[in-house]
Amino acid sequence: MESQSEFYCNIGVLNSDERARHRQLTEKLLALRTATLEMADGYQFQYRPGHLSLAELADWVAAESKCCPFFDFHIDLLERGTVVCLRLTGKEGVKRFIRAEFHLDSE
Repeated sequence: MESQSEFYCNIGVLNSDERARHRQLTEKLLALRTATLEMADGYQFQYRPGHLSLAELADWVAAESKCCPFFDFHIDLLERGTVVCLRLTGKEGVKRFIRAEFHLDSE
């Protein structure tokens, strides 16, 4: 079993402007998700395209991939463009990190 210690966010890899933008987008992602689906290797978060654009989601993924390179990122547009999905997956143990970072334990 992998050690939990390999899952940590190194926000220091982002400059101050990138950190501010990433924080803003993270707050938006947390506030606007319409559904959360648990998967075997991660979670899928769903959004309405009118509330969160694909460009914003791509910006978030670009920054998050720098500070959390252990994630596998998937962006999907489903149901004829009415649902935007972000799937975060990874190695065994990553789900615990996702639950903490996305405040899923409190839902």
